[in-house]
Amino acid sequence: MSRCSARPGAVVAIAVATLLGPLTVHAAPRPIAIAIVIDDLGYNAAETRAATQLPGAVACSFLPDAPYTHRYADEAHARGKEVLLHLPLAPIDARKAQPQPLPTGAPDVTRNAELTRMLAAVPHVDGVNNHQGSLATSSRPAMRWLMHALLLHHIGYFIDSYTSARSVAYPMARAYGMPSIRRDVFLDNTATPAAINAQFDELLRQARHHGYAVAIGHPHPATLKVLAQRLPQLAAQGIVLLPPSRLIAHYEPAPQPATVALRYSGRLHAPPQAPTTVASDAP
Repeated sequence: MSRCSARPGAVVAIAVATLLGPLTVHAAPRPIAIAIVIDDLGYNAAETRAATQLPGAVACSFLPDAPYTHRYADEAHARGKEVLLHLPLAPIDARKAQPQPLPTGAPDVTRNAELTRMLAAVPHVDGVNNHQGSLATSSRPAMRWLMHALLLHHIGYFIDSYTSARSVAYPMARAYGMPSIRRDVFLDNTATPAAINAQFDELLRQARHHGYAVAIGHPHPATLKVLAQRLPQLAAQGIVLLPPSRLIAHYEPAPQPATVALRYSGRLHAPPQAPTTVASDAP
């Protein structure tokens, strides 16, 4: 006895399926998503500790030479949070450079050595975002060099903190095939609870409009308090907090593949070579 004769309804189902043709299965819509990075960590122990203890997948970005960076980068990693190097880059006003930025105009050997040192100063680095950098991120040669160097260090992603409207860091990262995203909202340029709540609302507004958004904040007591209050409310609002790597991988449009000439042969002291080909969106 065939299965069809044992189950007469199956014959009807097969006939209907034949008439209708193949079924189209629609994937469930992606949830609205945000990522949040807390910058400038490592100088104040209490504030840095509090940032690593925020609920959810808040990422922690550490300055390389801060006294508490190593300890709390370890702690953030142990708590399952993504760790970033908050890479000091040159601002337009050199008098405001603090701490000492990566030397933009130095010989390649000097820049390579300093970048390697900064990366080594922050354990468990998943990604990099820029500290200051209004001058450096607006320089195409500087960003070509940086993205090429970060690829050689196997850095997972780059977040353009977007400290200047002239920044080319994000398109240059995409041109080199580096997973990347650009900051949408600063949470605490004005570090009062009312202003931070308003910026958090703006983050959610942009996320609802675009499907996702990225915010950067700092370990101000008011920022940490607002986040501790509002992050647990996200699920009820239909919004998911993701680590930056997952937000970039699942929400950010993938760059066109770039073939970069990695001609170091493992020698990071050698100057980066120009890419043989870059993506169509290369600046």
